Parts: sequence; C-alpha cells; structure tokens
Amino acid sequence: MRPRQKPTVTEARDLVWDRPVPAKRPAPGPLTRERIVRAAVALADKRGLEGVSLRKVAAKLNVGPMRIYGYTSTKEGLLELMVDAVYGEIAETPPIRVDWRDALRSIARRTRKAAKRHTWFVDLLGGRAHLGPNALAHLEGSLAALAGTRGFEDIDTALQALRIVNAYVVGAIRGEASELQAELQTGMNESAWQEATWPYLERVIATGRFPMIAKVVKEAHHPSPDAAFETGLEWVVRGIAAALVNHERGEPQEAKSRSSASK
Repeated sequence: MRPRQKPTVTEARDLVWDRPVPAKRPAPGPLTRERIVRAAVALADKRGLEGVSLRKVAAKLNVGPMRIYGYTSTKEGLLELMVDAVYGEIAETPPIRVDWRDALRSIARRTRKAAKRHTWFVDLLGGRAHLGPNALAHLEGSLAALAGTRGFEDIDTALQALRIVNAYVVGAIRGEASELQAELQTGMNESAWQEATWPYLERVIATGRFPMIAKVVKEAHHPSPDAAFETGLEWVVRGIAAALVNHERGEPQEAKSRSSASK
C-alpha cells in the first residue's frame, strides 16, 4: 500500500475554506409573459432582431429556456408578442376624439415615435395584420376616430385612408432606419458621406447628362427628417381630403374605372 502523498503547495492553498463566497444573486421573480416581452424588447433595442432568441431571453431573465417555451415555443411567436407590446405604446387611450385629419396625423406621429424608440419595429410591419390585443385595439381606435365623419360612412373608405397613411409612415421610417444603419456601418453621417462622394458627383454633373440631378444639387432644400416627415404627412392628408371631395361629387374613382374597363 502506497503511503498518502503530501498535498502540493498549490493544493494546500486551494482549500475550500479559502474560496470567497460567491455574491448573492437576487432570486428571479415569478415568470410572466410581460417580463419575457420586456426582456426581449430590451435585447432588440440594444442588439437588433438578430440579438433576440428564446435562449438569450431566458439568460437575461436568469431562467432555463424550457420555462420560456411554456409561453412561446418559437422565435416567431416571441416577435409577435414584441410587436404587440409596441402597439400598446402606439394605441391612444382614451380613443381619439378630434377632426379626422388630426386623427390621422396623430396616428402617424405616434407610430413614427414608437418606431424611433424601437428601430427593429419597422422590420416586422408590412405583412399580414397583427392580431394581438394591442394591435387590434390600435386598429379599432383608428377606425373609431374616422367613424361618423362625413365621407367615412363606408368602412372601405376608412380602411383605405388608414392603409394610405400607414404605407406612408412605414416608408418614411424605413428610410430613416436605413440611413441610421448606413451611418453605423460606415461610421459616416449623411453630411460626411455627401462630402466624401461629392468629387465623384461633381464630375458626373459636369458631363451634362444629368440636368435634373444638377438642379437638385444646386436648388433643392434638404429639410431635417422631422420636417420632411411632416411635409409628406400633410400631402397625404390633403390627398385623402381631395379624394373625399371628388367622391362626394360623384366623380368616378380611377381604380374603379380601370377595373370596369378590364371586365
């Protein structure tokens, strides 16, 4: 039988009693859908949608992934919950009770404001309708804001007005998000990028082949994103108002005329 060897110096120092007691971690609170969604939104706000997964949310909440699966088993389901949370920020409470033009402006501005807080939100818009409780409440409130107003007695007219405003808003905030992404990728803001590309553009204009682009460079104003958004929104609202007037006069709608002609 071999005699028991003496511990080395390193082993002697590595006594369990010499190890510091780990810092106490707060016990995780009860898991709820709301906590899961808040954690997922926080991850997306910081890292984008690619930074969100069921496992990453579980890690942020200090719980096992299987606990998350009890609420949603797919990333698609998690994204739907996140979208509905943002709709909760957009939905007006109490319902909008103003002129229909101001109602549409309010809807557009609130949507853009939420999208600026959550830049990933716009990437999840434009597909099929979202059916979460907040998304439905937002749609209900938006339609109610137009209901009973002259020109919007037909529900199809109200829906079309909302589609037009939504299409404008989504396009505008996607453009803003793309500019922000380009700035992050290149390290140059719009002014720096314009300065860097100006020598090339100047040579192109000098060829005389692009007179309208030359006119843009020399004469066009370049408003801030906020000003550009407000100008475009006003044009959209005025366009809807003009369409309502034409409809009341009984003037045929171009889309219906084309549809009838094709039959």
